[in-house]
Amino acid sequence: MASSVVTLPAEVPMSAAARLRMSYADYLLAEEQAELRHEFHDGDMYAMAGGTPAHGRLTQQAGWALGDALRHKRCMAQGNSQRVYLPDGRAVYPDAMVVCPPLHHPPEDPDAVTNPTVVIEVLSSSTEAYDRGRKFGYYQTIPSLQHYVLVVQEAWRVEHYRRDTDGRWTLSVHGPGDHVHLDAVEARIAVDELYDRIELFGGPPRSTSYPPPALPSPERA
Repeated sequence: MASSVVTLPAEVPMSAAARLRMSYADYLLAEEQAELRHEFHDGDMYAMAGGTPAHGRLTQQAGWALGDALRHKRCMAQGNSQRVYLPDGRAVYPDAMVVCPPLHHPPEDPDAVTNPTVVIEVLSSSTEAYDRGRKFGYYQTIPSLQHYVLVVQEAWRVEHYRRDTDGRWTLSVHGPGDHVHLDAVEARIAVDELYDRIELFGGPPRSTSYPPPALPSPERA
């Protein structure tokens, strides 16, 4: 096992991260001792620091909105401290997610879960390509996942991917005044709630125009 963990600046892309070759058991030991959260990919450990104030606010609001929408319901919201173990042995931390009981834990990592139903990621300039492409491909390998939601920082825009019965993903885009319907968990979240007071944290005003980007086809792992 490597003797130390390298901490990276905020929002460093995965391709630029310092790499430490280790086993998953080594990763868990290092993660317990580290001050920051880390993702684990193919024997490489990636330190991921915090983002901008707007990113932090949107992440916090996503967790709160999910919690409110699921109150008194079967499924539960989890924040960005909950680790997800992927079928190929990777470990990631969504910005927010929903899990439904019974929670499934891999033998390799009893503190992680393997069966999220909803995953939310807040986009940033340095991670947007990863969240739209490679990371989305990783998430698609999770059989339980039904909803993948991307929250944009530069405007009031939420992109919602829903897995169809044939396994394909359908995109819907939502703006001010809209709701994102998470029918697999019988919940919906308001875009206005996600972006509540975001301007105070350096985020965009409600009227900001954000033209649809040229979306790449999600990569599959």
